[in-house]
Amino acid sequence: MIPGDHPRAESLARRELLVRGWREGIVSTQGLVAHGRGETFDYLLGEESTPPAQEAEMAAAAALLLGDPVVSVNGNAAALAPGELVELSGTFGAPLEVNLFHRSEERIERIADHLRENGAREVLGLDGDAEIPGLSHGRGIVDGEGIYSADTVLVPLEDGDRTRALVDMGKTVLAIDLNPMSRTSVAASVAVVDELTRAVPKVTNHGKGMKRREARRVLGEFDSAENRAEVLRHMRRRLGELAD
Repeated sequence: MIPGDHPRAESLARRELLVRGWREGIVSTQGLVAHGRGETFDYLLGEESTPPAQEAEMAAAAALLLGDPVVSVNGNAAALAPGELVELSGTFGAPLEVNLFHRSEERIERIADHLRENGAREVLGLDGDAEIPGLSHGRGIVDGEGIYSADTVLVPLEDGDRTRALVDMGKTVLAIDLNPMSRTSVAASVAVVDELTRAVPKVTNHGKGMKRREARRVLGEFDSAENRAEVLRHMRRRLGELAD
């Protein structure tokens, strides 16, 4: 039981969701380790959505609105934000596709069932009838009617090499990653440096009120490299404040 007045109650609650997902066969053991690494960067962000993160979330919403999008879902994302991802999917008409590095048919089925239990009407990724060029691991296996043919892919908690491969295919890749220096953030067309459960609802809310003309303006003015640089400046300022 997590005390409601604990200063890190939200973070501890997310850990519990991941542990539950691991017990239910949704999250891999490696996914638990990856989450801990991400928490380190969230400390540096102040465990809040920074101004540059909010700008990137608006740009991600614009790209989803203008594109023919698909949302890639791995075990951690499904455990942490299933309802939020379902709402985003409905807002932008972006199908959810299960895609795993540590791939097994059993875990794909469990994640798909979990998403359906949280309101998803259709979940892609069970067929695995297409492959991303140049990737030898399980995340290269995708749905031909989903990630493979989409022009825009939202990839929460992603692998850097697959992000690069998707960009090389000519796709607009939107990443949610707490590490602004990761290969994923560097390669992505729009890198949202924020925690998943904070970021996804913000992207959705931006999309609900955005018109296509505004979306084109927002995306045209957004510079992902400069946005990441501003996140790093924010982290440096926080480190300086903590050291004083």
